[in-house]
Amino acid sequence: MIFVTTGTCEPFDRLLRAVDALELDEPIVAQCGASAVRPRGAACFDFLPFDEVKRYVEEARVVITHGGVGSVLVAISAGRRPIVVPRSPQHGDAVDDHQLPFARRMHEAGRIVLLSDLRDLAEALSSQVSTVARVDVGGGALVSDLRAYLSAAIPAAAAGG
Repeated sequence: MIFVTTGTCEPFDRLLRAVDALELDEPIVAQCGASAVRPRGAACFDFLPFDEVKRYVEEARVVITHGGVGSVLVAISAGRRPIVVPRSPQHGDAVDDHQLPFARRMHEAGRIVLLSDLRDLAEALSSQVSTVARVDVGGGALVSDLRAYLSAAIPAAAAGG
C-alpha cells in the first residue's frame, strides 16, 4: 500500500494529480486535506486522526508526503524513508520555499527521497523497497541540525512559549 499525505493546511493538487497519473496495481490511501483533486482508485480522506495517519504510515510500503516537518518525522519514526515533495511557490503550493531547506538536509542525511520533479514519481516509487529498517533519530548531527532549524523557524517554541 502507498500512503500519500498532503498535510492539513493548504491544498496540494499538484502532488495529487501526479498520484492520479500513476499506473499501479497497488492500493493507495490518500489524506488529501483541502485539495480538490482526488486520485482515481485511491481511498481518499480529507483529514485523518493522528493515530490513523501513524497506522497508515506503519502499514505502507511507501509514504509520499509534502515537506512538512511533522509528516516527514512521522514517516521516519515509523522506519520509512518517505518520498518528499516540498511545496513550492513556483507551482502555487506555498508562499515561500520554507519546506525545501529541511527536505534538502534530510535528503543529504539519507533519511528521505527528495523529489523535485513529479514526472519522476513513478521511478521513485519503483526504487523504494518494501521494507525499511528502523531509523535511529536519537542523536547526532542531524538531530542537532533539526533542533537548530526548528528553533530558527519557530522562535517561540525555542523560548518555551
